[in-house]
Amino acid sequence: MSDLDLIRPMDEHNQTLVANVHPPDWVNPQPADRYNLVVIGAGTAGLVAAAGAAGVGARVALVERHLMGGDCLNVGCVPSKCIIRSSRVIGEIEGAARFGIRVPDGVEVDFAAVMQRMRELRARISVNDAAGTFRDQKGVDVFIGDGQFTGSDTISVGATTLRFKKAVIATGARASAVAIEGLGEAGYLTNETIFELTERPRRLAVIGAGPIGCEMAQTFRRLGSEVALIDMSDHILPREDPDAAAAVEEAFRRDGVELVVSARIRSARRDGAEKVVVVERGGVESEIRADEILLGVGRSPNVEGLGLERVGVEHDREGIRVDDNLRTTNPAIFAAGDVCMKHKFTHTADAAARIVIQNALFFGRKKLSVLQVPWCTYTEPEVAHVGLYPSEAKQRGIAIDTYVQRFDEVDRAIADGEEDGFVKVHCRKGSDEILGATIVARHAGDMISEITLAMVGKIGLGTIASVIHPYPTQAEAIRKLGDAYNRTRLTPTVKWLFDKILSWSRR
Repeated sequence: MSDLDLIRPMDEHNQTLVANVHPPDWVNPQPADRYNLVVIGAGTAGLVAAAGAAGVGARVALVERHLMGGDCLNVGCVPSKCIIRSSRVIGEIEGAARFGIRVPDGVEVDFAAVMQRMRELRARISVNDAAGTFRDQKGVDVFIGDGQFTGSDTISVGATTLRFKKAVIATGARASAVAIEGLGEAGYLTNETIFELTERPRRLAVIGAGPIGCEMAQTFRRLGSEVALIDMSDHILPREDPDAAAAVEEAFRRDGVELVVSARIRSARRDGAEKVVVVERGGVESEIRADEILLGVGRSPNVEGLGLERVGVEHDREGIRVDDNLRTTNPAIFAAGDVCMKHKFTHTADAAARIVIQNALFFGRKKLSVLQVPWCTYTEPEVAHVGLYPSEAKQRGIAIDTYVQRFDEVDRAIADGEEDGFVKVHCRKGSDEILGATIVARHAGDMISEITLAMVGKIGLGTIASVIHPYPTQAEAIRKLGDAYNRTRLTPTVKWLFDKILSWSRR
């Protein structure tokens, strides 16, 4: 079975997708004598590196064996956010009564139409990552096929040899397999296959309550599936702020997601048409029966078949080893994105590619470690975070002051009926230097950038108080935290001095 056989169903939208990102009739170009940069992998990191380098005049070759656009376009951010949007409409309709809106006939979900919409929008967006776009508009030589290192400055794609001055490995990562007895035989979905569905599973068991598992659990529940979310931790989103995880848990309970936490999965099996997951909690085993199982427990780097040993590029289970400049153990070869980085997000892959362009082509010394990396889990409410958590600050011996603004005290959130969230900002103790923040809100992912900008620009929380925020907006919560910090500066001594000044001015 070829990789393209995994693109299902092959309707007009997926045909358009494939025509853009893996054209069946594509003819690889005649290679240049030597390239400034050869990039293996056309996901986010590879596309940004190739386009950026070509944009400054470099001769660039881009190699992709499967689908240009990588996980983000094909099996990640784009398709997931499309169906999440549909599920949010359902949430709005089901909660309409509290806004004085009656929906007498209830909600009818056309699951096939939801998935068709996703495929249509994905195909529409795919033109940005298309092979033809990169060839005709970006000036990149695009090679479709398996790329592997064959020498100190050569990469082969089939019978073609590409010579390079510098190379970038941007082959990404794939869904991790988990050693659960019987799971392979029972069969399961991952983020790479769940978007192939055209029929809604009546019951869905989701293994892993991290971002992928939580997003899909809530989405499929709202789309009409009965959902059980299973994790060995004692709460969902175990890496996030506990208060944030608790807020999402409460939303899940309202939606009817069954939370199976503090659970160890013992085995899985088929029982006729059903799939059975056996879990153990508190010494007691029970069975969860489902029509489909979704596995969402991590990512494994794609390092196989690249010939890395031939060129001295070291790697392990975590991915390719790179230094802070994203240089591998071979000084002529760099890596970027999920294949080598802890934070496996589209936006960090983009940022890493920009670092690689400067360091590989222009003798730069840009460092990965200086980046302030925000991220967001797109449940409802969303959970967005940047910088340090209190536990990390404690581990590093950094004392902090934490400021919290709940949305039930923010006018726009009250008007919107979106009061179950907060903004939490951590500052270095005794100052307004922002070290980290978590936001729980319907559009937390949009709001976190204000705090990220402040951190990158060395803007303190007190200064944010002087920034006029339109009223009424939910972002006003961030400005309120600036006010909260400024009130801490009103010490007894300062207050005494103010009293004296004001008393004198009344004479």
